[in-house]
Amino acid sequence: MAKKVLVVDDEKLIVKGIRFSLEQDGMEVDCAYDGEEALECIHNKDYDIVLLDLMLPKLSGMEVCQQVREFSDVPIIMLTAKGEDMDKILGLEYGADDYITKPFNILEVKARIKAIIRRTSRPAAQEEKAKVVEVGDLKLDCESRRVFIAGKEINLTAKEFDVLELLVFNPNKVYSRENLLNMVWGYEYPGDVRTVDVHIRRLREKIEANPSEPKYVHTKWGVGYYFQG
Repeated sequence: MAKKVLVVDDEKLIVKGIRFSLEQDGMEVDCAYDGEEALECIHNKDYDIVLLDLMLPKLSGMEVCQQVREFSDVPIIMLTAKGEDMDKILGLEYGADDYITKPFNILEVKARIKAIIRRTSRPAAQEEKAKVVEVGDLKLDCESRRVFIAGKEINLTAKEFDVLELLVFNPNKVYSRENLLNMVWGYEYPGDVRTVDVHIRRLREKIEANPSEPKYVHTKWGVGYYFQG
């Protein structure tokens, strides 16, 4: 099955270039040129990944990202012309899975897309492990990639789920930020370890009753993070 990609950017030449390149790789590509159109597309169709520009008419990329996260965990790569670290981290704060700064190399874009799709589409072999794990109030359904706290579903992004799943299946094992970056984002990921901190913080805000005194995802100071039920 062809992977479905939505490309959102108000610069039509950029969209045309990305679309052509992805279609060459056998992907099915839809395009949107403003934030409202992007939201409508994501509401009406299941995509494997969304490329979302930060600066858009009508609704900004940040606003689109926030609203999408209320109903979907589709992987989102932010495209941003700004190179400052804080903008990159901010992009991830709003629920994006990755970011690429403009001007970008289309080969890098394709590599990132393929890496994220590879990690979010579950190979059958991986599903042989326990499909549902319950620890305290936390329930992790690996097959449907859903998380529940005390029976209430928690909406995690693809990356947040990947981090939690890795930690849950290796309780009390401490992972350094570099380890997590390599295992969840992949060795080819050019981001830095603060990406991990942002995701851990956001994960705690979603699954912990008191994020500053976590019950599940703990910090071992100076070393890294670990899971304890």
